[in-house]
Order: sequence, then structure tokens, then C-alpha cells
Amino acid sequence: APQLAESGGGSVQAGGSLTLSCTATGFSNSGYCMAWFRQVAGKEREGVAGIGSDGTPTYGNSVRGRFTVYRAFNTLSLQMNLLRREDAAVYYCAAVRRRSGGSCNALISANYWGEGTQFTVTS
Repeated sequence: APQLAESGGGSVQAGGSLTLSCTATGFSNSGYCMAWFRQVAGKEREGVAGIGSDGTPTYGNSVRGRFTVYRAFNTLSLQMNLLRREDAAVYYCAAVRRRSGGSCNALISANYWGEGTQFTVTS
């Protein structure tokens, strides 16, 4: 079965940068989309950034201009800059398959999830 594995969590100073990575395995081909979500205890899951089948990056309002998402084959990376305390969370990688010739966007619909990677922001 397809699996997603996140890495890159840890601790970073406010205003600093951190890069998260998600590697997908087990897909029979490249016909799937990937995205990043985050969740803080007591709050609902929030879409952060993703790349649809058309190759267009999409960002949540709270991270647009500070984060950059890009994909290289089976790896989705999230470059995070100007980090704030409110960015600290568990970040989850998500994916969704598409039919041949179809489209997908994991920010809208996803059925594969990683276990998450967590980072904190210090002063």
C-alpha cells in the first residue's frame, strides 16, 4: 500500500527557516498529488500548501509569501521562512491518486496520510 513519510521537524527560532520533506512510496506510477497540512491540539486540521496535477502550487492564507512548496518526483518539500510561534504544529503529508488523464489536488481531497512531523518555534 502507498505510504508517506515526513521528515525535517525539530526546533527553530522565531524568524528562522526550516524545510520539511515528504517521500511517497508504494505508488505504481506518478499519477498522484501531494500536499501539506498542519494541526495544533484543540484546533482543526489546516491546509498549508500543495501542488495539483496541473503543477500549480496552492498556499493557505496564513503561509502565503513565507512558505514555498515544490515537488521532485516522489518527494514534496516545504521551505518555511520567517517562522512564527503560531506556525508550530504537527505537519502531515497527504496524497491522493488520480485516474489516467484526470486531475487531483490533495488539499481538496486526500486519502493517504503520513504520521506527521512536529517542530517548535522558540524565541
